[in-house]
Amino acid sequence: MSRAFVKDDDTAAGSEELPERPVSTQPNYVTARGLAQLRRRQEEMLARHAQLKQAAEAFDRPEIARLERDLRYVAQRVDTAQVVEPGSRRADEVHFGATVGAREPDGTLLDVTIVGEDEADVAQGLISWDSPLGLALLGAQVGDTVRWRRPAGEVDLEVASIAYVGL
Repeated sequence: MSRAFVKDDDTAAGSEELPERPVSTQPNYVTARGLAQLRRRQEEMLARHAQLKQAAEAFDRPEIARLERDLRYVAQRVDTAQVVEPGSRRADEVHFGATVGAREPDGTLLDVTIVGEDEADVAQGLISWDSPLGLALLGAQVGDTVRWRRPAGEVDLEVASIAYVGL
């Protein structure tokens, strides 16, 4: 029989290489809470990896490959994490870890906290320091107007409040 019609174990589903997850070229600033979240995520992934390896089922290969790729990413993020204490700089300026109240032109108050890339969650008001809004706010003081360059167009925001709370 020709080898062309035989499926080798190496070519089984899921054996094709997954591309690595892209890693930001920016410094990996995190809050203490953000580093704890990364470590917790790493532990959960390691436990799942051990569980899948123990099962040793062929159909788990694609999931194992994805998990191993994601574990490499998370391990790199934990290894390069630089914990920044919120409020370690001037309290009257927006820096990493600040919770900022910014007023939109229509009077709506936008509350955001500036955190690391891996801990950002817009739905919870957590934005990356390297996001367009984060970059616009960094260094601002109460009363300053900053320009937020959004895909939907630019908008000027007035910084209404700055607070540093434990993260």
